[in-house]
Amino acid sequence: MIDATTGHEALTFMDGSSGYNQIRIAPTDEELTAFRTPKGVYCYKVMSFGLKNAGATYQRAMQKIFDDMLHKNVECYVDDLVVKSLKREYHPQDLR
Repeated sequence: MIDATTGHEALTFMDGSSGYNQIRIAPTDEELTAFRTPKGVYCYKVMSFGLKNAGATYQRAMQKIFDDMLHKNVECYVDDLVVKSLKREYHPQDLR
C-alpha cells in the first residue's frame, strides 16, 4: 500500500476498524457464533473482529464497494484505507 502512494501530493489515511460491526451475519449463521456467559447464551448478529473470517470478509466488502476507485485514487488493506491524489487541488474531489 505504501509503494502505491509514491509520487502523490496529498494522502488521507482512514481506519475502518468499526466497519466490522456494520456487516450483518446471515441469520442462519448466527447460531454458529454462540458463546455462553453466566447470564445466558448469546449470538452475534453482526460480524465481530475476532471471528475467524472477519478480516477476509471485510476485505472483500471493501474491494466490492471501492472497486471503481481501487488502485486509482484509493488503496485498501483490510481495515485501512488511503485516498491519494497526484495533485493537492484534486484531493477534496477524490475524497468524495
